[in-house]
Amino acid sequence: MQVDLLKNKVGFDDAFNYKDEIDLSSTLQRYFPEGIDIYFDNVGAEMLEAAIQNMNNFGRVAICGLISEYTDSQNSAKLDMIRVLYKRIRIEGFLTVDFSEIYQDFISTTTQYLQTSKIKVIEDISYGVESIPEAFLDLFQGNNIGKKVVRIAEDDV
Repeated sequence: MQVDLLKNKVGFDDAFNYKDEIDLSSTLQRYFPEGIDIYFDNVGAEMLEAAIQNMNNFGRVAICGLISEYTDSQNSAKLDMIRVLYKRIRIEGFLTVDFSEIYQDFISTTTQYLQTSKIKVIEDISYGVESIPEAFLDLFQGNNIGKKVVRIAEDDV
């Protein structure tokens, strides 16, 4: 379902569900036969390892989150540092607070993109305050599709 949404609603050329793949490194090699230049990571662990295995020389990795490691400290990435060195791969972590000085520009531009459908939104909506615990757990278990929203009450507007 997620793959279908990415390809047919969001406009990705291709996609795969990493949970359905046995060997992530081979999967990335199949989807990116010429290698990866830039990888944005919010997952960590095996996905990050596979991306590093498929990086081109002077590749760049931006790490903004490690969702698979937040709930399982035993599931941390084991990076091939020899490959990182020889391929001169740059790995950099960043937090959104590092960019607070451009926050207003981001909000303005993003709002315009949302209004003109330049950015497509996929929301996974749960209803009622009683659904909050399950909705929160869904985020860490990968059970949501898109932005997780809990609607407490119907809008009167």
